[in-house]
Amino acid sequence: MQWKAVAAVSILWALAGAAGAVGNMAEVTVYDRVENRALPLLRHAGRYYVVGKPGNEYQVRVRNRTGAEILAVLSVDGVNAVSGETASWRQAGYVLAPHQTLDVKGWRKSLPRVAAFFFTEHHTSYAARTGRPENVGVIGVALYRKKREPETSIDPGPRRGHGAPAAEDGAGDAGSAGRSGAAESAAPRHAPSPYPAERGAALGTGHGRSETSHARYTAFERATAHPEELIAIHYDTYPNLVALGVIRAPRVATPFPGQFVPDPK
Repeated sequence: MQWKAVAAVSILWALAGAAGAVGNMAEVTVYDRVENRALPLLRHAGRYYVVGKPGNEYQVRVRNRTGAEILAVLSVDGVNAVSGETASWRQAGYVLAPHQTLDVKGWRKSLPRVAAFFFTEHHTSYAARTGRPENVGVIGVALYRKKREPETSIDPGPRRGHGAPAAEDGAGDAGSAGRSGAAESAAPRHAPSPYPAERGAALGTGHGRSETSHARYTAFERATAHPEELIAIHYDTYPNLVALGVIRAPRVATPFPGQFVPDPK
């Protein structure tokens, strides 16, 4: 089955693995466009987190680490970033050339334009404003390999010079190549937080300014029905991640830690 996909017209980057990137088939990074930096990844209870600042625009950077085309289906807050549908693995995504790096700057509005991603309060996020607030605060990337075309093998027939007549060459289909055996990534577990600290308003992604980001349609046949890798990056404000226990609360100095003056060392 042929699947419609979007091939992004972007610059090819030669980037080494970054501290803010996660993934095997492809590296995924959340990049703050205001501060011009990749947001550091924080790992807690089996999940990845980044700190987002309300009002800052960001982009999702995907770097293909393989030597073949791959498909990246991107969801933000449970919404497909290309089609605007409630996200599913089977929907449209971006096709990346071998070793290509793609910066997804916003919600795809047309082939030449997107509406910028930016961090905002939960109730003003695009997902919440379209009646889908349940999954605000997470970025997901589902990765697929491309189905290989069947290879054709040639039977040269008996060798000449051994008394056998020359035979007409025969040809047959060798069939599709097998999978590489890469295991499908498991979705992150949702463990309850043991931290009772009070949280503020959760962070989401808004539907921002219109800007140019060219793409074109292409065909991509997936090698497997399910993604070969799933990547999830959660995000929230600094105080909320402290409340969740993702970030250790800074120690506050006290002016009177003891009762009497101790002897110097």
